[in-house]
Amino acid sequence: MTSARAENSINELLREVFGFSAFRRGQQHVAQTLVEGRNMLAIMPTGAGKSLCYQIAALVRPGVTVVVSPLLALMDDQVASLKANGVAAETINSTRSRDEKIAIWKRLTGGELKLLYMSPEQLMNGRVLSSLTRQHVAMFIVDEAHCVSQWGHDFRPEYRQLNALRETFPGIPIGAFTATADERTRREIMDNLLGNNAEVVVQGFDRPNIRIDVQQKNNASKQLLDFLQDFHGQQGIVYCLSRARVEATAKLLNQKGYKALPYHAGLPADVRQENQELFLSRSGIIMVATIAFGMGIDKPDVRFVMHMDLPSSMEAYYQEMGRAGRDGAPARAMMLYGFDNIRARREMINGSGASEEKKRSEQQRLNALLAFCEAATCRRNVLLRYFGDAEKPPCGHCDTCLYPPDVYDGTPLAKLALGAIDATGEIYGRTYIVDLLVGAGNQKLKASGHDRLEIFGLGRDVSGPEWQNIFRQMLACGLVDVDTTYGSLKIRQAGRAVLHGTEHVQFVKGNAAISRRRKKVVREQHLSTGDEALFEHLKAVRLELAREENVPAYVIFHDAVLMEFSALKPGNEPEMLAVSGVGPRKVEKYGATFIKAVANFRPGPGPA
Repeated sequence: MTSARAENSINELLREVFGFSAFRRGQQHVAQTLVEGRNMLAIMPTGAGKSLCYQIAALVRPGVTVVVSPLLALMDDQVASLKANGVAAETINSTRSRDEKIAIWKRLTGGELKLLYMSPEQLMNGRVLSSLTRQHVAMFIVDEAHCVSQWGHDFRPEYRQLNALRETFPGIPIGAFTATADERTRREIMDNLLGNNAEVVVQGFDRPNIRIDVQQKNNASKQLLDFLQDFHGQQGIVYCLSRARVEATAKLLNQKGYKALPYHAGLPADVRQENQELFLSRSGIIMVATIAFGMGIDKPDVRFVMHMDLPSSMEAYYQEMGRAGRDGAPARAMMLYGFDNIRARREMINGSGASEEKKRSEQQRLNALLAFCEAATCRRNVLLRYFGDAEKPPCGHCDTCLYPPDVYDGTPLAKLALGAIDATGEIYGRTYIVDLLVGAGNQKLKASGHDRLEIFGLGRDVSGPEWQNIFRQMLACGLVDVDTTYGSLKIRQAGRAVLHGTEHVQFVKGNAAISRRRKKVVREQHLSTGDEALFEHLKAVRLELAREENVPAYVIFHDAVLMEFSALKPGNEPEMLAVSGVGPRKVEKYGATFIKAVANFRPGPGPA
């Protein structure tokens, strides 16, 4: 197909099937490249509309497009959304019965399907792959393609097998899509999956609608509750490192009047599924979860993501915080971290069964995240710089821009702390060394004779909490390490350089983030009071439809569409079609219900 014809086709499909009048930045080029039969590696930020690119291309190219996806929930949601727009899509996965799989395969061989979603394990099954060679395959799409990289943050061995697609289906284009891939991961995707033969589009990693905050962990429960004061009745995700912490945090939030649900791998599968469906279909629910929750969750109205503990890497952080604000409206990302977080993460890496090279790679990724946490400049630029993206002027609404931290020459205090560790043989932990520095008169110090050391009490002019802050920053910037067995502090090479006066270090004054004035976030008002009531009414109508069809509510219409309905109050189908994101199939299926709901709505004194 010529470039001009492809462009006309995809623009027509964008309007007639998906109900959008224009592409977002970068979408059209990616879709057209795939339509023309060329391989594509697309690095696009979460919420940029990656799936629309290949879905439109799939409708233009003859044959069936096979989409590889890592999660059942993601596949089911994508298929439900496509069916709602009148697209012939199916998924074959482990939840399907044998009879269902046979029926779907018959539709495939009969040429009825345009998109077929499968897990990598299902696709690379010898029988399935062999059968596909006899079908008209339009292209392969690999979603969450960073899973290919063995050095990445989310490596999945089964993804490595997908390199066989090039040999088994020569000439069939492959599209690889992800939001999180640094330069090393991109090279590995190109080499392993695409045979170094693909156009690469790196659209950028900036999510300007998400305000980024990082706080030193002090009283985590209080910090969480303070943060949530701005989000009553709104949707959000709270990430915790352990299952026990998930359960305790969900219980706390429910006691405080929030609607919170737990999600972790220790829960029965049916409970996890039910909680996820409630989160996707209802408003005002907070999901408290481990990292077991989230990949591929396409819920546009998540207003905040809170990390109660340090994520594993910058990639993991970017992916998890990127689940907020997918609708483009203002959202928040808050992270708490402390010394124990850093130690726990280092222990997890060192205690894993990975190769030494893999451990070094993971430590480097963690170090990059720690540098982000300790940044004294615009956090958004630190994040963009990590992913190789072009820096921008300071964003003006991350915590370091709003409340610039005090930075000072930390070399003298670092030398004092390192000298205390060195003088006591590198066999004591942080609390003991702080006691030594401030001159605490505890029995353990006296028994060791360390109260007679020259360094005893030389740091008494610095408070205990500030020393804790200094040790956290020393650990974060690689001056010291923590013995994973005994918890004792060890001086690293960089620390020796500071101790011997050949290097200098800067620190951020302690508790700056905690003591900064709390800035009230005002919700952006898109609707009048009356329209707000109609919006809530339409959400209730949507929820009933979603329950009847057993699909997430946003599959029917996103919140942004309902907000447009509330403001414009469409009285007929052409007026509905004028709303961005509303296509003919959805008007045909749901139009009468929502037109009637708008026409019959009468605001009352209470909730609609």
